[in-house]
Amino acid sequence: MAQNDDTNEHLEKTSIVASDTFRGRLKEADEVPPAIVVLIGPPGYVGKQYLITANDIVIGRSVESQVYIDDKSLSRSHAKFAVNGGDVSVIDLGSTNKTVVNGQTIPPLSSCLLKNNDQIKTGNVIFKFLEKGSLESMTNAAMYERAHKDALTGAHSKGALLEKGPEAVKRSELLNEPLSLVTFDIDHFKKINDTYGHPGGDYILKELCRIVITKLIRANDFFARYGGEEFVLLLSGSPLKTAGEVGERIRHTIESHDFQWEGKKVPVTISVGVATKLAAETEWTQLYERADKALYQSKQGGRNKVTVAS
Repeated sequence: MAQNDDTNEHLEKTSIVASDTFRGRLKEADEVPPAIVVLIGPPGYVGKQYLITANDIVIGRSVESQVYIDDKSLSRSHAKFAVNGGDVSVIDLGSTNKTVVNGQTIPPLSSCLLKNNDQIKTGNVIFKFLEKGSLESMTNAAMYERAHKDALTGAHSKGALLEKGPEAVKRSELLNEPLSLVTFDIDHFKKINDTYGHPGGDYILKELCRIVITKLIRANDFFARYGGEEFVLLLSGSPLKTAGEVGERIRHTIESHDFQWEGKKVPVTISVGVATKLAAETEWTQLYERADKALYQSKQGGRNKVTVAS
């Protein structure tokens, strides 16, 4: 059966739009730097992608490595990626369990020029190399982002936090640097949902996170939605005094912000708990539980306040 002219015109327009979209994605991919993706590794690392944006990128078990993988099969500084013009090579740094590219072991301190889709085995961890301009690299980054970000608010997800938290505690111990945690939740959030409906509640969550992400935290801070209306902020390198000031700044900013839903001002406040890792604490859960207990004290003490754990 022949298609009518309107149908043909629609198909032609659809084809042009799809073609333009694809060209746009190819142009965007051209700007993507080379990368490595974890194919096999410890839980929480598989699928993670690391961009090779510096001349020397070290893989290792040391938290100071640019590609830090918490796996005993890796040496502290296992191998490194070296960039020379548009070429990327991998160099074994005298590792105990060797570096292997496509089944061939690299001699210590020797370099191996990489090609797209090469597989690099460091200890028991296997990476795939993606060259500059890889559409797959761009797609991987988008998938990983969706998996580790809360879809509603743009904050990191609870799953991402539960991966990051233990890593941050270990880093704090090894580098002897402070690690602080700020936890907060929205006061009487059920009442907001009951009064303005779930769309109104969603607006409050999204707007609050927009304020925190764009105005109140540093680029290296880790901000996550723990669940419902509760949020967690990891402050690596920040002592208790600084964390307390951050918590108060967030509390004051949220209280002062003009939240408007369908032409009506919505009063929003938060209760905050703050804690800094103690020398005796070796588990992420210990730090989180103290911060959460401080948050509970803020709620019990009348809400819209900051409590700093002793």
